Amino acid sequence: MSTRTRTARIRSVEPLAGFALRLSFDDGTVREIDLEADLWGPVFEPLRDDPQLFRQVRVDEELGTIVWPNGADLDPDVLHGDAPTAPRA
Repeated sequence: MSTRTRTARIRSVEPLAGFALRLSFDDGTVREIDLEADLWGPVFEPLRDDPQLFRQVRVDEELGTIVWPNGADLDPDVLHGDAPTAPRA
């Protein structure tokens, strides 16, 4: 169980091969995460179907997380590893 008391904030994102990203957080943590298995549902499937769209990921400074042009975003605590992912429907 994590002892973190505040939300992690992403400071930078770098697309890697396939559907992997290198994320740097404001606490100094750097994680490489492969999101391919998590890209399901109406907002994420376009990212899986179009690798060029997936690579347009950026950090939203206000939200402190990653976002895509189609409106998709992910919880920074989940990406940091502090919160469980939601079960598939």
